[in-house]
Amino acid sequence: MVSKRKLSKPDVSGENSKPDLPKTKKSRASDKEKASAQGGLESEGVFEELLRTSGIILKAGEGQNEIAVDQMAFQKKLRLTLEKHPSYPGVVKQFISGLESHIRDRNQFKNCLLPCAPVRTEGSRTLVHSYCESLIKLLLGINILQPAVITLLLEKIPEFFFDVVGTFGTNFPRLIVNQFKWLDSLLDSQDLVKKLMQMLSVSPVPIQHDIITSLPEILEDSQQSEVARELGCLLKEGRRLTVPILDALSRLDLDAELLAEVQQSAMTIVPSVKLEDLPVVVKFILHNVKAANAVEVISDLRKSLDLSSCVLPLQILGSQKKLKSQVQTSSSTSQVTTSQNCVKLLFDVIKLAVRFQKDVSEAWIKAIENTTSVSDHKVLDLIVLLLIHSTNTKNRKQAEKVLRSKIRLGCMPEQLMQNAFQNHSMVIRDFFPSILVLAQTFLHAAHPAIVSFGSCMYKQAFAVFDSYCQQEVVSALVTHVCSGNEAELDIALDVLTDLVIVHTSLLMRYATFVKTILDSTQKLNPCQIRKLFYILSTLAFSQRQEGSYIQLSTLLDLVGFCCEQTPEVLALYYDELANLIEKQKGNLDLQLLEEFGKSLVEDFPSDFVVDLSPTVTGSFLFPVKSLYNLDEDESQGAIAINLLPLVSQSELGRVTDGTNNPSKRVVSPICLSPSFRLLRLYTGEQNNGSLEEIDALLGCPLYLTDLEVEGKIDSLSKQEREFLCSLLFYALNWFREVVNAFCQQQDAEMKGKVLTRIQNITELQNVLGKCLAATPGYVPPPATFDSEAVEGVPSVNSVGPMRKKNGRKKKSDGSKASFADRSQADESSEGNQPDNELSELEKTAAEREAGNPLAQLQSYRPYFRELDLEVFTVLHCGLLTKSILDTEMHTEASEIVQLGPAELYFLLEDLCWKLEHVLTPGSTRRVPFLKERGYKDIGFTHLRQRSPKEVAVCVVKLLKPLCNHMENMHNYFQAVTQNQGVVDEPGVNIQEHQMMSSCYQQLLLTFRLLFAWNGFSQHENADLLRSALQVVADRLKPGETEFLLLEELISESFQYLLNFQQSVPSFQCAFILTQLLIAISEKPMAGWKKEKMALLAKQFLCRSWVKPSGDQEKGSQFNSALHTLLCVYLEHTDNILKAIEEISSVGVPELINSAKDGCSSTYPTLSRQTFPVFFRVMIAQLESSVKSIPAGKPSDSSETQLEKLLQWNIAVRNFHILVNLVKVFDSRPVLNICLKYGRLFVEAFLKLAMPLLDHSFKKHRDDVQGLLKTLQLSTRQLHHMCGHSKIRQDIGLTNHVPLLKKSLEQFVYRVKAMLAFNHCQEAFWVGILKNRDLQGEEILSQASEARDSEEDSAESPAEEPSGAAGESASDGSDQEEEEEEEEGRGAAGPGRGPAP
Repeated sequence: MVSKRKLSKPDVSGENSKPDLPKTKKSRASDKEKASAQGGLESEGVFEELLRTSGIILKAGEGQNEIAVDQMAFQKKLRLTLEKHPSYPGVVKQFISGLESHIRDRNQFKNCLLPCAPVRTEGSRTLVHSYCESLIKLLLGINILQPAVITLLLEKIPEFFFDVVGTFGTNFPRLIVNQFKWLDSLLDSQDLVKKLMQMLSVSPVPIQHDIITSLPEILEDSQQSEVARELGCLLKEGRRLTVPILDALSRLDLDAELLAEVQQSAMTIVPSVKLEDLPVVVKFILHNVKAANAVEVISDLRKSLDLSSCVLPLQILGSQKKLKSQVQTSSSTSQVTTSQNCVKLLFDVIKLAVRFQKDVSEAWIKAIENTTSVSDHKVLDLIVLLLIHSTNTKNRKQAEKVLRSKIRLGCMPEQLMQNAFQNHSMVIRDFFPSILVLAQTFLHAAHPAIVSFGSCMYKQAFAVFDSYCQQEVVSALVTHVCSGNEAELDIALDVLTDLVIVHTSLLMRYATFVKTILDSTQKLNPCQIRKLFYILSTLAFSQRQEGSYIQLSTLLDLVGFCCEQTPEVLALYYDELANLIEKQKGNLDLQLLEEFGKSLVEDFPSDFVVDLSPTVTGSFLFPVKSLYNLDEDESQGAIAINLLPLVSQSELGRVTDGTNNPSKRVVSPICLSPSFRLLRLYTGEQNNGSLEEIDALLGCPLYLTDLEVEGKIDSLSKQEREFLCSLLFYALNWFREVVNAFCQQQDAEMKGKVLTRIQNITELQNVLGKCLAATPGYVPPPATFDSEAVEGVPSVNSVGPMRKKNGRKKKSDGSKASFADRSQADESSEGNQPDNELSELEKTAAEREAGNPLAQLQSYRPYFRELDLEVFTVLHCGLLTKSILDTEMHTEASEIVQLGPAELYFLLEDLCWKLEHVLTPGSTRRVPFLKERGYKDIGFTHLRQRSPKEVAVCVVKLLKPLCNHMENMHNYFQAVTQNQGVVDEPGVNIQEHQMMSSCYQQLLLTFRLLFAWNGFSQHENADLLRSALQVVADRLKPGETEFLLLEELISESFQYLLNFQQSVPSFQCAFILTQLLIAISEKPMAGWKKEKMALLAKQFLCRSWVKPSGDQEKGSQFNSALHTLLCVYLEHTDNILKAIEEISSVGVPELINSAKDGCSSTYPTLSRQTFPVFFRVMIAQLESSVKSIPAGKPSDSSETQLEKLLQWNIAVRNFHILVNLVKVFDSRPVLNICLKYGRLFVEAFLKLAMPLLDHSFKKHRDDVQGLLKTLQLSTRQLHHMCGHSKIRQDIGLTNHVPLLKKSLEQFVYRVKAMLAFNHCQEAFWVGILKNRDLQGEEILSQASEARDSEEDSAESPAEEPSGAAGESASDGSDQEEEEEEEEGRGAAGPGRGPAP
């Protein structure tokens, strides 16, 4: 440091003496400098001379100006030299004039704008810093030169208006503006900024850009607000300067008001800003988010951000690739790359904000959570949730929770996710670890929509990501399969199946991973093994290899040989081969098929078919009889199915007759239906669908026995009854497979026989139902072989007429236990929650109540062969004529074969089961308690091989005949209704009425299951929805529906179905019709449809529902449907408070005044049995409706306050009426409901109504006082219920007491706070509220204890124990409850006295 100081002093002094040196010495020095520094200026003026003497050497050409002294020393010396110059201040003008002349040359101007280079001499250290400012910047730091230099520079800018970069490749305007940055002092900053803003208004966009971005480094603090406002105005005017303006504003210190204004301006330009500018705009908005308005700002931002504009270039590129050459699409490729990069930058901005700004992360989650409409959700929402899950560990669980919720509500459809993956894969790829975690988690979920979403995430990740991600996806799926979890396993196999179909070549790379599943086959059931081997075989044989035929032929022979001795395994073998033929129609190897089919055609007749003869020899349990022969006219060559002898041989191990060959392999009747299915599929494949070669099997009889079992079944032994049941099961399954086989044949005679076989099925089912009721513990023979054996035996009580409803125990004594049991039973049977969907069990129960004999077989569904979807084409059939020929082949008579009610019900019921299984989301399909999920597909093997859309297409094709059948039902019940008043007409046939009613119900249910399918909301199914609606609408406007808009089709369909309201025969039908109309009207729900829905629901509620027997409809099914219908009425009515008041003040008094078994005359559905349902819905809807009343604000006008007060007055009056009904209807369910929703209503009042009362008390004192008086009466009654609950010692009721007491106490103190806020403390006083029962009688145990302790202080009653419960007031005792009164000046309320 010392040496430096010594060296610097003489330099400085030497420099100061340079102007006084003689000319000879100066010239010598100049020569020396010229020799040492090439490119220096040859001639000098005042400007050059003063600079040189001060320490800067000017250069010409490409060389930088050099500085030989410290910058501060240069500025000081030049300033002193100018000030001491003899011609000062004139020398300043000469200096500036010299500067102006010097910078006319652009190279020299450029040198003056660029940093100076420090002088470096050999053998000496550099005396200046390595970085030096430009000459212009140094001159601007000298006060006497600054104004003139600024003026000179600003005058130079217009020279570059049309040549910004210039021929020299230098951006002179940017360099000029940069000279004004970070100056130590500005003599007149206002003038500089003013001139810059003027320059801004006339400059080209590039120069404007440079000026704006430089402003934050030029402005003084006092100028920032003013300039920010000008920039904000400029932001609104045009979009070309968005980026520089926001960049500048983000670096300015703005006050809150101005920041909000600028932020709003930025928000308004988000929808229209250029894609490349969007990241900057979003960055500015997010950077300035404050905690107070974060949710509001983010909500506006997510509404404005639209990623669809980013997808457009991708679509353009895709179309151009098809139409143009690769050279022509290069510009589009560049456009796509730019677009993707901009989107990537956008999400990088969001990512940074989410990571480092806590408010942004939480606000974005909240903004997505607050979005309710399905259509308002965007691809952006999904990507942001994935981004938060991936970036912010603190909000990870919250993001996952919101995503789950949105998926459950249908707000995040799979189509949206597919768009996100396909259009923004570059962005989403960064979140792959989170995607993998979420997909794995979602596959464990209980809700099917979440599971489906998780599986779709796997498929999309495999499709669009790189090989590393694909390998991870396959590994995760294999892990799921090997986990042993039934649900995970099925979904993972389904995903792998989809991948192997769509991406076979890609999945081939990871076949080694898939093969490891073979090590875990012991965990798989047959259905899953089928899926696994389909995957493996697709991978193995995707490319045909030589010798494949020999391998497969040998394999089939080996499997067939191994299965021969086990009938169940052989039946499975037949079924699997049949499935293969059906699934691979036209794609099978004909040589292999022919070789296999030969043995099949030979074996089936020899195993199961015999020549028809009048008598059958052999020893059997029952005499053999030929039944159900449809070909009686064909006497020659007649055949029969040898069923009873085969069953006898199989079941009892007997040899049927002496003619059988002992060496012949054993044939089991279990294989009858599977082998026939295989035979008919093979025959159809060989003959282009024709079954003429085997059509004799359609009409041939079966060897059965006399089935007139009425009165005989009880006399049979257990072995005989079980044998008879097995015989009937085999016969039914044979007929079901026959119907499957021939249902699509076009020959009229065959169609007639198929209808007859369906009649035979219904007849046999009636007989079987009687036999099963008399054979408890019987296990039928298996009919499906691709699942594990069904555990357990269907209970006889579940199918027989002896089943008791509810299984409720009688009260044996007055103990607490028996009371609790009865109470719980009451609660489970009354006031129950609604079921949004009719489950399988509910349908069965409803039909049993109707006495439908076919419904009794529902528990045995796994033991029947599955009907194919093609069978339902029979519904198209009208009246068919079957010729009956005499022996001379002449037509003797004509028999009408039609689809009767029993056959129609049989088909519709099976169709509904299928639709519910495939089209209904799993969350609404109830599975019996503890039933294994692995068994859910039993009986739906063929159905599950079709997609939901394929099933929906099949049903849409059936809509026309279904409409015909429904119109027939409508006409039938209209006629029944009209004839009921006619004296001469015979009475209603109860059995026929029940069957027709069941058919009507199944028809409505079919329509509802179809139109409620959530797949219609997907874009790819829009045409299918239109086709379905067109069929229905065409019933009203034949031939006019082709060109109607979708909304018009919905309206016409709605009106058509609404016309059936007058003919629905049962409340269950009314319930399903209402759900059907809701399903259609929600696409979308218009105002007029909402009004009609309310009117329809009210009509059904106001209608008396009487069975044909004369009894009123009732039961758990009725209550459940009633609950839903009442909710529909109250949710769709225009004034819910008025509707609740009408029911509670009109319908309920009518019920109270009616007989014991009576009902309300206005609302016949309101009876003493259904009151808990009405009560629950009314009080729940009341509590829900008051939440929609906006909370009071200080800014509300007097009219607004009065309107809100009126709404609260009506609501509180309704609440008072409902609470007081508990005095009359004091059952446990009603008490439980009232305690629960009473607390919720009081809490809603505290949250929403009390702020209103705070600000309206002075203007509307009487209204507020009346409102609180009415509510006080209700709270008093709630207090009595608390006391009653504790006296009864009912745990279910007392659980509600502490929370309710807390809410009542908060109500007291909140009213006190409201009065204090309005300076009316004297209007509040506290009294002691005694414990009373529901009828208002004082509870004696407390009264006696109070007399015993009357000498204690009355001022602190809260500390005394309760007589009955012994609890303190702090934990909600029933000793006392504080209540409030507010009169004008503290007058006592009714029935109350002041506190002692």
